[in-house]
Amino acid sequence: MTLPAEDEARSPALTATQTALAAEHAAVYGYGVLGGRVAGKRRTEASAAYDGHRARRDALIRTVRDLGGAPVAADAAYALPFAVTDTASAVRLAAVLEDRVAGVYSDLVRATEGPARADAAGALREAAVRAARWRGGNVAFPGLAERAPGAGPAERTGPVEAAGADGTG
Repeated sequence: MTLPAEDEARSPALTATQTALAAEHAAVYGYGVLGGRVAGKRRTEASAAYDGHRARRDALIRTVRDLGGAPVAADAAYALPFAVTDTASAVRLAAVLEDRVAGVYSDLVRATEGPARADAAGALREAAVRAARWRGGNVAFPGLAERAPGAGPAERTGPVEAAGADGTG
């Protein structure tokens, strides 16, 4: 991931938007990995989530440009928090991805105002709903990983970190 330019670091809205963009890049990658491990209704849900994250990513790229920044690029590959070897681990990864995306959108809600804040709140809501569906239940404070019941260290870290293409963490 490219670091923001010096002038970008001064704008909390731009910084938070760049972070959300980086999280969307990671989510798109993660859904690409887990999509091959789910079938039936879950595959349809994964495909819809993948498309939703791609649309959010594209919108964030435009927003970063509108704010005067250069959009962060996607990494070639991302380390996953655990191996995705079957349907159960794929479903677990989807919930983790959505929790992480919700977290960055919660930061974007704090850093923006007006229509941008409303859009970020909508993205937070979408991620929280998807996470609840994948998890089979919801959390009291979506977007606040430290408040999620049983959140382990893998769930409390930031967007899927950059790493080799082997897909293991």
